[in-house]
Amino acid sequence: MDSLTQAILGASVGEVYLGKKLGNRAAIAGAILATIPDLDVILYAWHDHYEMLSIHRGYSHSLVGSLAGATGLTFILNRFKGFKDVQFGRLWVFTWLALITHILLDLFTGFGTQFLLPFSNMRLGLDSINIIDPIYTLPLLVGLILSLRVNNETPHRSRYNRWGFWISTSYLLMTLGFKHYIQSTFEQQLNTQKIQHMDILTLPVGIGSIYWYGVARTEDQVYLQKYSLLKGAVSQMNTFPINEEFLDGIDPQMAECMRWFAKGFYTVEKVGDHIRVFNLQVDMRGPVSNHGHLSPTKGYFELANKAGESVMWSGTLTDERQIGIGQ
Repeated sequence: MDSLTQAILGASVGEVYLGKKLGNRAAIAGAILATIPDLDVILYAWHDHYEMLSIHRGYSHSLVGSLAGATGLTFILNRFKGFKDVQFGRLWVFTWLALITHILLDLFTGFGTQFLLPFSNMRLGLDSINIIDPIYTLPLLVGLILSLRVNNETPHRSRYNRWGFWISTSYLLMTLGFKHYIQSTFEQQLNTQKIQHMDILTLPVGIGSIYWYGVARTEDQVYLQKYSLLKGAVSQMNTFPINEEFLDGIDPQMAECMRWFAKGFYTVEKVGDHIRVFNLQVDMRGPVSNHGHLSPTKGYFELANKAGESVMWSGTLTDERQIGIGQ
């Protein structure tokens, strides 16, 4: 999720767990701790875009990373005067909760995390909520603000914060139900059209998880269709060739990274002597018409061989027309 939401979630955790003992300091500390996993973006200063595909949301977003991070950060917090009165074990649990809730929330997004590092680099993601969704964030924020306005000596100080937390969490869990419904509807449509697919993906687009894209993969094609929770299918089925053979012409390690990052949901185009990869698992904004050529989404990775070295960069289609509902 976005950094603001993660900070609010961390502050909410801090208020619930230590608010009565530390007052607003618990929320402030929780907010700071909850943003730490995303500080891996600092590594862009030393690593290129290609290397960061596997570094971002890697160890900093893993279970092992959260345990190690909680231990180190607890020692640091324990040195501050305001936290010396909190037992070390309780302070460790507070720190770990701020980190692990960040990671678990990111698991619900399309980008996901490498939660099982160092044992596996599998990217785990439930693909049920957008990285920015005010429907999740606002109840959490309102409940937190109302609780922070109450004196920490007051009984049930955290009541509003808890309400906000459970409302947001309930919505988050509901998105899994939305996803199941859309996936069932999409699969039924595929069966009706006798499309024999190997794998299927459903991703929310926009606020509130109302609109979704279904992506079905066959051996050599992907099928895309837009859905609404309220209306069902709201676009025609679009088909795109995968062009897997284009990846055979680039560095094998880089090609495998593209497959891994997209979890198998991608298409490839050849643009001059460059290879363009559209990652439908991370960037799914719907088909666009680019100079009369239909592409499955706006964002892409461009790969080329320069001076005998494979290089990669990302871009967004600029001369495009979004394919609208019903077109």
